[in-house]
Amino acid sequence: MTKPRILVADDHPLMLSGIEAVLRDSEFEVVGTARDGAQTLDMIPSVRPDVLILDIAMPNRGGMDVLRTLRARHDKRAIVLLTAHISDADLIEALDLKVQGILPKEGAETLLVACLREISSGGQWIERSIMQRALSLAMQGSKAETRLSALTLRERSIAQLITRGLRNRDIGVELGVTEGTVKLTLHRIFAKLDVANRVELAMLMQKENERLPKTGTEL
Repeated sequence: MTKPRILVADDHPLMLSGIEAVLRDSEFEVVGTARDGAQTLDMIPSVRPDVLILDIAMPNRGGMDVLRTLRARHDKRAIVLLTAHISDADLIEALDLKVQGILPKEGAETLLVACLREISSGGQWIERSIMQRALSLAMQGSKAETRLSALTLRERSIAQLITRGLRNRDIGVELGVTEGTVKLTLHRIFAKLDVANRVELAMLMQKENERLPKTGTEL
């Protein structure tokens, strides 16, 4: 039987080597390691992973950025986020984007194999305290409708990339679409959100993100 192929991305060498050690004698095969999200995206076509294990906070594209980009490309492969800290906004968005796993870095060595087994069988594995927090946020209505809820997944991804200052050409490369497609999509976004330009869009994105309630403690 072919082992599920795992690509691991973390900017801490000790974390990378630790995960490799945990999986070395398991039913999973580590086919590549990366130090940031940009390198991860570059490696995917060549190493063809079944599952990505991503540090949520990396330089040059973190795990959330990789998750957004892959989902905007309609890439549904399994993703596990490793986190020392995850904000309420990122937690809500990760679940909306159908992340398969969220695992705290502390204690990951004892939980990772169980997490990967559940994901490989088609399930979802969210560490208990993180799931409880997500349920609490849902009960508080933190997923209430905002202006941004009118956007499709691709439109939201493009809007997020606009806040990073990317040009249409760069966004097209990022999402695997043409520059013309990005331009047309931006016009739809402007119309849906009633904004006139990229600056107004970026300001609206920031304001709407700030509307998300905070529970105080981050994991």
